[in-house]
Formats: sequence, C-alpha cells, structure tokens
Amino acid sequence: MSDWDDTSLRIGQKYRSGGAPKAVVARTQAEINAARRTGAIVSTDKKYVTGNKSGNPEGQHLTKVDRENEVAPPKTIDLSVGKAMAAARQEKKMTQKDLATKVNEKPSVINDYEGGRAVPNQQILAKLERALGVKLRGKEIGSPLGGPKKK
Repeated sequence: MSDWDDTSLRIGQKYRSGGAPKAVVARTQAEINAARRTGAIVSTDKKYVTGNKSGNPEGQHLTKVDRENEVAPPKTIDLSVGKAMAAARQEKKMTQKDLATKVNEKPSVINDYEGGRAVPNQQILAKLERALGVKLRGKEIGSPLGGPKKK
C-alpha cells in the first residue's frame, strides 16, 4: 500500500489535520449538551439581529425626535432691506462693485444682500448704512440716515 491510499480524499470532503472536532452550531440546550459530551467546539454566543423586529417603537420614535430637532437654517435678510439697498445705491449711481469696494466687501456679498439671500451681519449692515446714507436695520427701513442726536 502506498502513501497515496492513506491521504486520498473524495471530492467535496475537507481534509482535517489531526482529526480536530468539527464546529457545530447548536441552537437548543439539548444540542449544546450533546456537543459538549462529544468534545465538539461549542459556541454559545447570541446573535443579535439589527432592526426593530420586536415591535418596540421606542427606537423609531427617538430617531424621529432627533430628525425633528435638527438645526434650522439661519434666517436670511428681509427682501425689503435688499430693495432699499438697491434703490439707494442706484440713486447714488453706484454699481454693486463700487459699493462693495467702498465697504471693503466682495461684490457677491452685496448681490446676496440685495437679493435677500444673505444671513444678516450687523457690521456689514452698519457699513452699508453709512455708505448709502439710508437705514437698513430696525424700523423705517429705507429712510434717510440721520446724524447723531443732539442734546
């Protein structure tokens, strides 16, 4: 008899060196006890299924609450401010680029303010008020900007 006869395998069989016991998935207590008696490798780890199949809606509720509490987009400037800016700028015969240069901002910032797309910045609004000579904050938007009050 040759060495070939001792190590021949049938197709589909796996070769196990040293005759190690095969790992078995045991689901019931009886299968676990039987596997331990035969010396098989037993794993009693519990497998957890993701999802909410138990019917407990608490997880879904918390997800919904999280989505509702997302940060709201910041408020943009009122369109009346943009119209007052554009009217005052055109009255002074300035382009958006000229006004941007005068207040040391980009022309796109002026365009956003006039279009009502900008997030209000009090410093920029103050510079625009001084450059255009009209009120852009508070009441009476578009009215001429008065000088400092005298006592």
